[in-house]
Amino acid sequence: MFGTIKGRLLIIAAVVIASFATLYYRGITRGLDLSGGIYLALEIEDPDGTMTPELRRDHVDRNLEILRNRLDPTGTGEQAVQRVGDDRIVVELPGETNIERARDLISQTAFLEFKLVEELTPLVEILPRMDRAVLAELGPDDLDAPADTSRQFQQDLREGVFGRPDSASADSAGADSTAAPASRPLSDLLLMGGDGEMQVLEQDVERVKRYLALPGVTELLPRGMELRWDATTRALGAQLYRSIYLLDSDAFITGERLENATAGRDPQFNETIVQFDFDRRGGRIFSDITSRNIGNRIAIVLDEEVHSAPVVNTQIGASGQIQMGQAPMVEARDLALVLRAGAFSAPLVEVENRSIGPSLGQDSIDQGIVAGIIGVALVILIMVVYYRLAGVLSIVSLAIYSVLLLAGLAGLGAPLTAPGIAGMILSLGMAVDANVLIFERIREELALGRTVRAAVDNGFGHAMSAIVDSNITTLITGLILYQVGTGPVRGFAVTLSIGIIASFFSAVFITRTFFLIYLERRRTADAISI
Repeated sequence: MFGTIKGRLLIIAAVVIASFATLYYRGITRGLDLSGGIYLALEIEDPDGTMTPELRRDHVDRNLEILRNRLDPTGTGEQAVQRVGDDRIVVELPGETNIERARDLISQTAFLEFKLVEELTPLVEILPRMDRAVLAELGPDDLDAPADTSRQFQQDLREGVFGRPDSASADSAGADSTAAPASRPLSDLLLMGGDGEMQVLEQDVERVKRYLALPGVTELLPRGMELRWDATTRALGAQLYRSIYLLDSDAFITGERLENATAGRDPQFNETIVQFDFDRRGGRIFSDITSRNIGNRIAIVLDEEVHSAPVVNTQIGASGQIQMGQAPMVEARDLALVLRAGAFSAPLVEVENRSIGPSLGQDSIDQGIVAGIIGVALVILIMVVYYRLAGVLSIVSLAIYSVLLLAGLAGLGAPLTAPGIAGMILSLGMAVDANVLIFERIREELALGRTVRAAVDNGFGHAMSAIVDSNITTLITGLILYQVGTGPVRGFAVTLSIGIIASFFSAVFITRTFFLIYLERRRTADAISI
């Protein structure tokens, strides 16, 4: 079927429609030199000044690669991530205007841990000692009694979530209204929920954090246990609260075993989620731990915050998910991206940021557009005047080639930059060159007395080897540039490679299809317009 003219036209139509659809839904983004963007300078965080120069350089090298994988996972963008000096990394994000999102994407350590949630009984037993430690450190004059809203919140939460008073919470969360307000500065702010989870009114979160950060408070926790806050704030009626969990301090598996992570939505609850998959060894560990903890909870801890703590209902294999509630999909995609790229070997601190304008300037861009229009017009004029109708057919083929090239850039998410435009012009020249080779070969065949159909067949056939050789050698060069280059060099290589493939398809397949249609509509004795 695809050897016929109808089959060929179906292929061309399908490719063109797919290209326009890609351009419509993905669009072409402009690179840093054409549209400007955001500039960030980062350094390795070393507050104590204990890192040696060699260790700092090692952390810079490792974090440099992780940042490149985060910001440009396909390697086709113009995001510039480079070392400056021995301990600084400079990041340039083309077309980005939201500096807060850029900071969030870069600043996340992305250290993923999976920990068992402990029962609260050991914590309940030591809460009086923790209260005394807070009082000893701050004194009663530096404490504030819980507000009436805190007490009402505790009662509402206990009744609304748990359905009945909890004995542990009655002992530790201020159920005895006759007690002095400052006798339990920490306990009065906590509501025990069972299964290792406590709730704190949002307005009291900073106070609880302050108390837990005091010397000698968290040191009272049983050996091998730690407290971690929930990453999100939740609502109960008119009140907002945050959960805090008692966890095993040792992670049974970390993000080092993560193999893939993708953003999506839970079809049952329509919640934003990030699905993840472990490697083979990680899957065995996860399966073994979940099989031995059915009915218990496992906390998914990212950068020391609990993102979810589901109950294990059955043995789980090598995959799972992080629940993000109604968070926007862009947040889930960013989280999946940083999880795939991995955690930083050392934290990074931002030392400088600024928005930057296009380096070429609007005048240079306008001049480049004018030069491009003049160049294309001259190519069209020469091809039509010199090759007549055959030149017209090649121009239509080149127009389709342009659509394919732009769709390829959009599909890969590669921005359009000055080096990329250079790659487009080079591949356009090769597409024109391929048509010239074919047309000149057809003329030679006609001069030897071949029939029109034989001349066309021989022209395409004999020119094929030269076209294939030139395209393959250029494509190999582009792949080498992509492999060893970074930033603009890679952008040039990607555009050139896509253009080579598109030009080969347009010259060999599309132009020949147009010739076949042309030959079908003429008499055998008629001369060909070439």
